[in-house]
Amino acid sequence: MDTGTHIAMGVALGGIATIDPTIHDNPVLFGAVMVGTIVGSHAPDFDTVLKLKNNAVYLRHHRGITHSIPLVIFWGFFISSLLYIAVPNSPYFTLWRWTALAVVIHVFVDIFNAYGTQALRPFSNRWIALGFINTFDPVIFVAHLIGFGLWGIGLHPTAVFLSIYGLLSLYYLKRYWQKRVLEHKLLLYYGENEVEGIYTSPTIKQSIWRLAVTTKNSFYVARAIDGNIQIVHQFPRVPLPNNKLIATAKTDKNVAAFLSFSSVYRWEMVEYENYKEIRFIDLRYRSKDHYPFVAVVKISNNLDILNSYTGWIFSEDKLQDKLLIEDD
Repeated sequence: MDTGTHIAMGVALGGIATIDPTIHDNPVLFGAVMVGTIVGSHAPDFDTVLKLKNNAVYLRHHRGITHSIPLVIFWGFFISSLLYIAVPNSPYFTLWRWTALAVVIHVFVDIFNAYGTQALRPFSNRWIALGFINTFDPVIFVAHLIGFGLWGIGLHPTAVFLSIYGLLSLYYLKRYWQKRVLEHKLLLYYGENEVEGIYTSPTIKQSIWRLAVTTKNSFYVARAIDGNIQIVHQFPRVPLPNNKLIATAKTDKNVAAFLSFSSVYRWEMVEYENYKEIRFIDLRYRSKDHYPFVAVVKISNNLDILNSYTGWIFSEDKLQDKLLIEDD
């Protein structure tokens, strides 16, 4: 989820915590718990500071190790311990319980969008991305705003937010059902024996979905509007060659980071006089006939890596700015 929704969930959880009489009747403890749920609801995304280093490091670790089981446990104990130091007379177990729950909820809700998390690490490095809730979902965010309004006019926050989360559970089921209907249509069209993967990505608009399909011989990029699926691009599924050039490309940090994350991509190569440019293009995030999530590497004829980049680029000019090769 986006940062705003994560924080909104932290505030809501702090309100639900007032179901505990010791919290409800103790303003200092309530304040400490609220801080814990707000910080805990955002803590796994502290890895955004990795962007300051480079995109490759960020891509490898964002929603990776920072959303893993060991780090989820760590965040709960670390944040609640700091709060206990700040408010030493508060019951530690109460601080830890609600803070840890906020961290768990953060990781849990992240698995429902197309980006996903490696929430099962260290037992599995598989990305869990269910792909039926948008990173920013207006329904979920507005539901929290309504809850804050009802809380503000005097209704009990526990009753308010438990009711809202009950309704949102039904909303999640509805979105999951919409995803399954789209998948069923694609399986019927291409044949269950041909389809090797279907990747769904809901948009901010309820009726529009982005789709990517992998079959034995092709990649298909599609768009669904009101349940009607339109294929917008088809690409031949060409395996990466097993040669020294590709082996060199895979050693590049940006390419390696991209390949560790992307579940469906195509590649292309352009030869120039003194170097070759290899592009890896993720097919899940098509936007206005453009595929913005890429990894690009330029390799000299002597198999030296000249330059590379991975990340989100929305124009060719900006991409080339990232890949300028200075003349000797």
